[in-house]
Amino acid sequence: MLFVPKGAEATLSPRRVLVGWDSRVEASRAVREALDLLCGAEDVRVTLVDPEATCNRNGADPGADIAAYFTRHGARVSVDRLPSAGKPAATVLAQHAIDMSADMIVMGAYGNRRLRERLFGGVTRWIVGKPPLPLFLAR
Repeated sequence: MLFVPKGAEATLSPRRVLVGWDSRVEASRAVREALDLLCGAEDVRVTLVDPEATCNRNGADPGADIAAYFTRHGARVSVDRLPSAGKPAATVLAQHAIDMSADMIVMGAYGNRRLRERLFGGVTRWIVGKPPLPLFLAR
């Protein structure tokens, strides 16, 4: 789904794209669905907030696997590992999108259970409308 907030310019050929990555199925699906957009972009930034190196989720080098996937498909990619410094992940992603002058954010949507999402929210709920950028979301 392409979500375009009021005041944002929609484009299907963005130059700079921020990919919110957390190694979940939803993020993988968003990347797969947006692959044509990402391969056509000048700059793709895979962004992880407070990544942990684990053998079963992010691997020893968080973001390296997805960067290799993009490279195999011809995308120009870099990996940004950002500390949250106590801020919500959505705030960190939104600020990074602004700092890099992103044209679009690609990320998985609603990866938490429905009750938890409804009570506490999640990155998807809080990122919508934060930076006035189009969001490419997949679940």
